[in-house]
Amino acid sequence: MLKRILVLDDNQSILDMVEEALSYEKFQVLITSDSNNLIEIAKIFQPDLFILDDRLVGHKTDGICNQIKWHPKFGNTPVMLCSYYYHLGADFSAIPCDDIIAKPFGLEELVNKVNHLILD
Repeated sequence: MLKRILVLDDNQSILDMVEEALSYEKFQVLITSDSNNLIEIAKIFQPDLFILDDRLVGHKTDGICNQIKWHPKFGNTPVMLCSYYYHLGADFSAIPCDDIIAKPFGLEELVNKVNHLILD
């Protein structure tokens, strides 16, 4: 069975690129920009990994990440943040994510981090 990855971002170009790259690597990928219904979407899709943009219009990613990590069904599911601000030294220590990838990122780096989180 293919590993499932749920990707949340408000940039359609990034969603399309991540979906194409991870689908090529034989992952089942669901992309969305709907942060309001992420848990409901996840209940149906049953992801093995969440990839979240750290800056969503109108939402705080730490709240979304906390919803995932506190949810009884998804508490052990890895969460990776994507951030333009990571390489600028932004402090993400309060966000319960399992990994961070700095934007812009290379597809090889993305695939390596995904493999580390859900295949190792």
